[in-house]
Amino acid sequence: MRQRRRKAEALTQEGVPLYPNDFRVSHTVAQARHLIEESGEEAGRTVLSMAGRIVGLRSFGKAAFLHFKDGTGKLQAYIKRDGIGPEAYGQFKKYDVGDFIGLKGTLFQTKTGEWTLLATQVRLLCKALRPLPEKFHGLRDPEKRFRQRYLDLLMNTRVRDVFIKRAAIVQAFRDFLRQRDFLEVETPMMQPIAGGAEAEPFKTHHNALGIDLFLRIAPELYLKRLVVGGFDRVFEVNRNFRNEGISTRHNPEFTMLEFYMAYATHEDLMSLTEEMFRDVARRVLGRTSFMYQGNEIVLDGPWPRLSLTDALRDLGGLDPVLFHDRDGLLDFARAKEIHVEKKGKHCGKILAKLFDALVEPQLIAPTFIVDYPVEISPLARRSDSDPDVTERFELFIGGSEIANGFSELNDPIDQKARFLAQMAARREGDEEAHHMDEDYITALEYGMPPTAGEGVGIDRLVMLFTDMSSIREVILFPLLRQTGR
Repeated sequence: MRQRRRKAEALTQEGVPLYPNDFRVSHTVAQARHLIEESGEEAGRTVLSMAGRIVGLRSFGKAAFLHFKDGTGKLQAYIKRDGIGPEAYGQFKKYDVGDFIGLKGTLFQTKTGEWTLLATQVRLLCKALRPLPEKFHGLRDPEKRFRQRYLDLLMNTRVRDVFIKRAAIVQAFRDFLRQRDFLEVETPMMQPIAGGAEAEPFKTHHNALGIDLFLRIAPELYLKRLVVGGFDRVFEVNRNFRNEGISTRHNPEFTMLEFYMAYATHEDLMSLTEEMFRDVARRVLGRTSFMYQGNEIVLDGPWPRLSLTDALRDLGGLDPVLFHDRDGLLDFARAKEIHVEKKGKHCGKILAKLFDALVEPQLIAPTFIVDYPVEISPLARRSDSDPDVTERFELFIGGSEIANGFSELNDPIDQKARFLAQMAARREGDEEAHHMDEDYITALEYGMPPTAGEGVGIDRLVMLFTDMSSIREVILFPLLRQTGR
């Protein structure tokens, strides 16, 4: 860094601005390569104005080869003292790997066949005062990669590809839903009541209004208010915040796609989800099968559907006699060394905990789990055939939950009773139980048409499509413990 600062001071003394902003680019690297593909040798007749970061530099006295990179790719350049002039070449000798430069010149092929920009002008656009990581070893320490993601993106091509693919996945979802008349909307991130899911929220305070607010744990109740208001098909690509643990599949701040469809059931959404995932895979991957952590995932349907209790019996080894026996379930969990908080936990919560530990890791192929107990589904419609369960599903792929959807509860009387039961569970110690939302009850009293809704975990889906085992690999800036610099 001292050497770079000395070079910067020398350039300043020569009247060279270190951070100019008047250089104009005519071609990106991708456009230059397209020109080569289209015109062949004729491409050498076009004068190009290009810019990027120096990522490799080899000097031979009166000439130098360098590689520069912009947001679209990398290209070689050839700089000669006679080509740009002695004064400019003297300034160029003070440039370093990591600096941004602007170049003008024409393309030619070297003896090895590599297309190269023969520079007639080279200008410094930004002097980098810190050196890039050593290129042969790159940036491998996970903590450093996540804390300094800008270096990770610079040094690791695969990381860049993951986030380019992530953007394509989100866009593919948007296109799919818009083509089916869904309207994209935005709902509040700060809410007076944390609702729409069972989770612990982050709390904040609004000074001017003098009120406490919560960062949203889900947009569900606001999106359903829009269905009440006459928007029959809505969706939101939303950021949610949950004040919970961090793991390879959990980050306190995460992205979901959530959508609602009037005059539809959870059965309709399961069919739509199969179609949607296959469509997104074709657009992004070009195929409907891919490898994830050594397993082939095939999205071609139909996907199997299995009830929660059948899954626990067949895959989790749970005796059906215990399904409604709280003490028996707790004993079973203890025998399996699965920790379950006794306080405020009813049978449905314990069954869900056992499912997470015993069954979920086995669900590698796309599988719908259906018929969730009412007590853990406070916003879902009861099943007409069995009032103890709801018309709800969760989708599992690669041993992880990817989506959650259900036929919506639109009976305001039943919904209020569910909220009251949740409040009772909260008083018994269940901190994740749902709060009462009187305004949402009021909205339902005005009438919500039969509706089905679903949330899809974007981060986990990106993990699948990019074969990443940790959620931190697919979030640009994951939450990390603060350390001294």
